[in-house]
Amino acid sequence: MRRIELYDTTLRDGSQSEGISFSLHDKLQLTARLDSLGFDYVEGGYPASNEKDAQYFQRVGELDLKRIAVCAFGMTRRKGLKVEADPGLKALLESQAGTITIVGKSSAFQVTEVIHATLDENLLMIAESVRHLRQAGREVIYDAEHFFDGYKADPDYTLKTLCTAAEAGARLIVLCDTNGGAMPEEIYEITKAAISALPVPVGIHAHNDCELAVANSLASVEAGAVHVQGTMNGFGERCGNADLISVAANLSVKKKGYEVLAPGGLRHLTELSRFVYEMVNMNFRANQPFVGKSAFAHKGGMHVSGIARNTMSYEHIDPEVVGNERRILISELSGRSNIAALAARHRIAPDPKLMDQILAKVVSMEGAGYQFEAADASFDLLVRRSMGTFRPHFERLSFHVNVEVDGDGNIRTEATVKIRVGESVRHEVAEGDGPVNALDAAMRKALYGSFPNLSKLHLVDYKVRVINSEAATAAGVRVVIESQDENDVWGTVGVSENIIEASWIALVDSFEYKLCKDDEGR
Repeated sequence: MRRIELYDTTLRDGSQSEGISFSLHDKLQLTARLDSLGFDYVEGGYPASNEKDAQYFQRVGELDLKRIAVCAFGMTRRKGLKVEADPGLKALLESQAGTITIVGKSSAFQVTEVIHATLDENLLMIAESVRHLRQAGREVIYDAEHFFDGYKADPDYTLKTLCTAAEAGARLIVLCDTNGGAMPEEIYEITKAAISALPVPVGIHAHNDCELAVANSLASVEAGAVHVQGTMNGFGERCGNADLISVAANLSVKKKGYEVLAPGGLRHLTELSRFVYEMVNMNFRANQPFVGKSAFAHKGGMHVSGIARNTMSYEHIDPEVVGNERRILISELSGRSNIAALAARHRIAPDPKLMDQILAKVVSMEGAGYQFEAADASFDLLVRRSMGTFRPHFERLSFHVNVEVDGDGNIRTEATVKIRVGESVRHEVAEGDGPVNALDAAMRKALYGSFPNLSKLHLVDYKVRVINSEAATAAGVRVVIESQDENDVWGTVGVSENIIEASWIALVDSFEYKLCKDDEGR
């Protein structure tokens, strides 16, 4: 088994994604999580760029890390400066990081046209920077920026930059497809050429501008690279970086002879992926390979029938290997096999009469505008009702929503709900940022006393679709609400000509599903 180092740069390169920012607490949390799964390196940031990254290196030593090496990122010395006077190199050393990754120009074009240096001066910048850090006792990883583009234009000079870094003491040379434009076959051949020219091992840092970052990373490993850099969920500037989730899964499961992560780490990949999405307040990407909610979802009746006979018929791996789960979707394309597969979760005997009854109900509701592909929890409740096992935790009696706008344009939204819990009728009022938020707040006030665990229920997404657009403003609408607690994510759906009533239906289903799930857990 050949060990492949996984180097995570989510906290630096990943944070360059639009809309993503990590707090200091986030950075420390993710470092600890990566360590627990067996990642080899985490790039904590660029200490010369901002105070938060500098604080990270002061605080990360407080963590009880078992195996991961914490890296500080920076650049070779500036043109015209001595290494001792370069503020960036000084900040790298002051970070106290045991490993330092420095990026340097490995493309003649970038040297002459971007930093306006001579080719020889660039070689001096690389050699002096690496040597300075090595003399301070640090492990040095050299990131060869624009390597593949530079090699295609001028292979002799590009390889000379790598050899310069290696001779100055870099432990590892990382080949960067900085613009993300190289093809896998190019990556393979050029990686082999670099390995032949160097006395030290090589790694790969691929960007995803052609949606080939994972493929290019695997091609480089196949050519002999021993180290892959990337980010969680492929976050990064422009189109992102290689997704280390997919890289780890492919190397561990699909390719033979490679070892990554710690024993058992692979089974936590789905959990890790979603942890990071939650940290940056982004919705999970449903079709993300291996860990997405739809990665092992089956909708067509023929597919589900095949899965029931042998899961390998429509799945390339067992979803549990990466901590994911199989999902059966319900729609007008479904047959009895879909219903039977979902009903099996409730330990229902495969009674054809009951299956047909559930399928007929699904078809009827879809005719009215419902869709259950993204509303697994509403379908779960539909099955329970058809079986006669559903026992509502509360009864919705009425609701009222009032929206007022004053002369200054200030909007005030208030919701009133009347709910019966057992023999008690609860009548509560709450304000919110819009009708759905106000309804949610009022329902929680009414239910918290009896069901305190609802405090762990969070609404994470809200979608509205017009069903019959030809009816214009009188059209029916479908509302889908995505909710989550500390363990699961689920969807519920409501349909009505009134958007608030549709929201109310979906909201009630979300609360009921959470309570049913908690009952089963107990």
